[in-house]
Amino acid sequence: MRKLVWLVVALALAGCGEGKPVEEQKPKAAVAPAVASAPQWDLEVRGETPQAVSDLSGWLIEHAFVPTVIKDSSGKTRILIGPFNSRAEAEARKVQVDAALVKAKKQNIESVLVEHPIAP
Repeated sequence: MRKLVWLVVALALAGCGEGKPVEEQKPKAAVAPAVASAPQWDLEVRGETPQAVSDLSGWLIEHAFVPTVIKDSSGKTRILIGPFNSRAEAEARKVQVDAALVKAKKQNIESVLVEHPIAP
């Protein structure tokens, strides 16, 4: 059964670029990222137990919140949602996350807004 599935996937992918002229498949020029003129905001989601990082990030993904798991300079693992261009956007997402946490009866989990100042 697995071989049949892989065969179907391989055949489907083999025909993905068929019939397109070569000129359309040229890579696009890289665009330099825009420099932010205002601070950006993230929403940090914290749990009391450190082993719950994978569970919490998985739960956030299941509920349509895209988290980023990072280790900061002190070695602490943090779960961030964002960045947002304004505090209002971050607060709106915080309300959504908090409502989902209450609905799921998740206890001992908090969300905090974190500001990232402009880099010099």
